[in-house]
Amino acid sequence: MSRKLFIKGTLLLTVTGLLSRLIGFFYRIFLSHTIGAHGLGIFQLVLPLQMLVMSVCASGIQTAISRLTASETASEHSGRAGDYFAAGTAFSVGVSCLFAWFLYTYADFWAVRILREPQTAALIQLLSFSIPLSTFHACVNSYYFGKKQAGFPSGTQLLEQIFRVGGCYLLYLITISQGRTVTPLIAVGANLIGESAAAFLSLFTVSMHFRKTHYTFLHIKKAGQILKNLFRISVPLTLNKILLTILSSAEVIMIPSRLRMSGLSSRNALSIYGVFTGMALPLILFPATITNSAAVMLLPSITELQTLGYQKRIQYVIGQIFRYCLLLGGFCMIFFLFLGDFLGVFLFHSETAGVYIRTMSYICPFLYLNTTLTSVLNGLGRSGICLMHSIISICIRVSFVLFAIPQFGIRGYLYGILCSELILTVLHIRALSEKYFPYRHSDRNGL
Repeated sequence: MSRKLFIKGTLLLTVTGLLSRLIGFFYRIFLSHTIGAHGLGIFQLVLPLQMLVMSVCASGIQTAISRLTASETASEHSGRAGDYFAAGTAFSVGVSCLFAWFLYTYADFWAVRILREPQTAALIQLLSFSIPLSTFHACVNSYYFGKKQAGFPSGTQLLEQIFRVGGCYLLYLITISQGRTVTPLIAVGANLIGESAAAFLSLFTVSMHFRKTHYTFLHIKKAGQILKNLFRISVPLTLNKILLTILSSAEVIMIPSRLRMSGLSSRNALSIYGVFTGMALPLILFPATITNSAAVMLLPSITELQTLGYQKRIQYVIGQIFRYCLLLGGFCMIFFLFLGDFLGVFLFHSETAGVYIRTMSYICPFLYLNTTLTSVLNGLGRSGICLMHSIISICIRVSFVLFAIPQFGIRGYLYGILCSELILTVLHIRALSEKYFPYRHSDRNGL
């Protein structure tokens, strides 16, 4: 991929991502005022479950489609790229439908036995309908990312967010007009509306694309070999993602119960959890739109450079990533450190949110850098290394959840996040240091 195409794709994703996050940011403020911190806490409890199901249905296939599409496109085998997309999407959506049925049918089990919050049962049932839609949308995005065409994924991201927020406001007006209590169901319903819009647009666009290129799924050759190639990449990634999601979900589920052990009531524990995950954390992650956009474009780009044998260019790219991510992270750290209290009160009317924002400011340099370094390692085919590093990082956070939260409250978890992100940065740099650090200024070929 040329430097110009990479920068164009990254800027496009960044602009739409910032708009989407800006809309989502005010959406969070709206939710905090309508369903409250307690409602936000309940809503946030079901999101790890969605992440777990999506990790099984789509995470590995997504990366496999993107990498194989990039490789086949670089080798000028566009028809083969279509075969990988068709086979991977059909398999992924089929699995997602099975999991959606399972979630809907056994919602009470997940709510009571796993999440330990009976109020989430209705949310889980409504959430299940969005799983196949999210899976299909994700596969289509991966195909376009593999072809280095960021326009469609960025457009659907913005469209999805607009429909989500608009749908939530419409559901809110309907609920109020009927004289009913506003509950977290409006947030889950809004997610379903957003995913429906994105899936419909994805189906229409990819159909027009294949009609224009005269590609048809009926002419797929060697389907067994195609699936084998997809599974060779996706199965390890899926297992990795499942393990990481289970650990992350266990971490998230344990937080309210450990907060209760610190002396908080059940309602206050959920409220504190809602303030942290629904107010402070989204604000800290807001600037990560830039690094997330670069990470998405990096994976197929690094794969292409590795396929073509351009090791020095990879070395140069990593050096530039390291420099600019630290620069962005340092600026954001200073910004949130000095303005965190003000932002918490001004945006959320919560002094507690301000304290959390200020405390979490220190993770910015490591958090933003880790996003891109993880993408580089995956692009180089070193998913196993990423898994080990991520497991170590999550285990550190879980340890703080188990032992620090009962003693220090939610601050114990904040310290755990800082420690885990710092160690993850060190591990990623060490994995790349022998071959790719430091980069040489003599190689200025860029991407």
